[in-house]
Amino acid sequence: MFQFATRLVLSPLLIAQALGVRRIAQILPEATGPRDGVTGTGEALRLRIIGDSSAAGVGASIQDEALLGQLTSHLGKQFEVSWHLDAITGATTRSTLERLNSATPTRTDIIVLALGVNDATRLIPPARWLKRHRALLDRLRTLYQPRHIYLSGMPPLGRFPLLPQPLRWTLGQQATAIDNVQIRHAARVDDLTHVPFDLDLDPDLMASDGFHPNPRLYAIWGKAWQIGSGRTGQG
Repeated sequence: MFQFATRLVLSPLLIAQALGVRRIAQILPEATGPRDGVTGTGEALRLRIIGDSSAAGVGASIQDEALLGQLTSHLGKQFEVSWHLDAITGATTRSTLERLNSATPTRTDIIVLALGVNDATRLIPPARWLKRHRALLDRLRTLYQPRHIYLSGMPPLGRFPLLPQPLRWTLGQQATAIDNVQIRHAARVDDLTHVPFDLDLDPDLMASDGFHPNPRLYAIWGKAWQIGSGRTGQG
């Protein structure tokens, strides 16, 4: 109730700040490079990365420097990884669900899901977000029959350099609320693992837009994903 009342009082200022941020924010491109391929040696592992601009590699020049490249590089030391990237800048949980309604079913071992920031910036209530999130997870299970799904934790929007106050505080509270709902849900479901985004957002690790990771932060983030074959969950 306190957060709701605060947002109500501040709403004109928050709207003005949000519009201002959109005007001044740089529109960085997604990282270039292949979005599917095979790398590494060992046991076969089919990997699918689904998400928004962070999964698409915005802030890095090429996919090798982005989340995709970091994950496949680490996994390729143990597995022969057949990978596919399905990520779009601006994607929300709802838009991803709608887009996947027409996707072709494909067997996948591991799914990495990096979504939620655009839901938080739209101030989607956590209960509504969870309903959409669960629907998306059900759709992923139907389409891809994964052994395990890894969920990216929400980044601390309250520390993003681009955002002015009180917009920064408001979005930080929203991101935390959504992440807490995600953590509780993942803890109750065997095929889900929540991967906390517990990383330092030093300005030197951010892209020039102050909102996305740069290659150094992608490298640190990539190491946080302790992904196995999915045969026993967190391998």
